Amino acid sequence: MILSINPINPQARLIRMAVQALRDGKLLAFPTDTVYGLGCSVNEKKAIERLYQLKRVDRGHPMALLCADLKSVPPYGHVSNPAYKILRRLLPGPYTFVLPATHQVPKMMLMKQHTVGIRVPDNQVIRDLITELGLPILSTSAELPDHELFLSAEDLEEALGKQLAFVIDGGLLPDERSTVIDLTSDEPILIRQGKGVYEV
Repeated sequence: MILSINPINPQARLIRMAVQALRDGKLLAFPTDTVYGLGCSVNEKKAIERLYQLKRVDRGHPMALLCADLKSVPPYGHVSNPAYKILRRLLPGPYTFVLPATHQVPKMMLMKQHTVGIRVPDNQVIRDLITELGLPILSTSAELPDHELFLSAEDLEEALGKQLAFVIDGGLLPDERSTVIDLTSDEPILIRQGKGVYEV
C-alpha cells in the first residue's frame, strides 16, 4: 500500500500508522535524502531476518541504522571527539558514518570488525518516523541483486508491495547514494563518494 505523507509537514496520523507497522514487526519502504530505503525497527529480530531475506543477502551485508538526530547516535556507535566534530558539521545529511558498534547493535547485522553504519537523513518524514518509534530504523537501499535500484513508490509497490506494510511515497528519486565515511580510527577514511560533499 502506498502511503502519501506530506514531506514538509508530515501528518501525525499517518506517521503513527507507519510506526505501528514497525512495532508490529513489519517492513516499510521509504524515501531518504538519497535513495529509497527498505527497513524495520532495530529491535524486531524476526523483521530483521525478513529484511535480509527480502534483500536476498546474507547476514553481515552492510546495512545502516537511521537515527533521528546526533544525540541518538552514541547508544549504537562509539563517537570519539574528532568524530563528533565531523558528525556535528555534516548531519543531518546524505552521509553514512562507520563507527565502532556498541552492544546495543543487533549481532546479526554486525560486521566482522564490530562496526556499524549510521545515518541521520535530511528527510523530515523518516526522522519523524524514527522519533515516534523511539528507536533507530535498520535500513538498506531499495534494490535487489537481480534488479536495478527502485526509484519510485509505484515500482516498489509493484515489485515488493506484498512483503511490505507500506511504501511511503517520496516521488521519483535520482540514483544518488550516500557518501560513506569510516570514523573508526583517528583519521577519517572516505569509503564511497556519493551525494554528500566531503574532503578528507
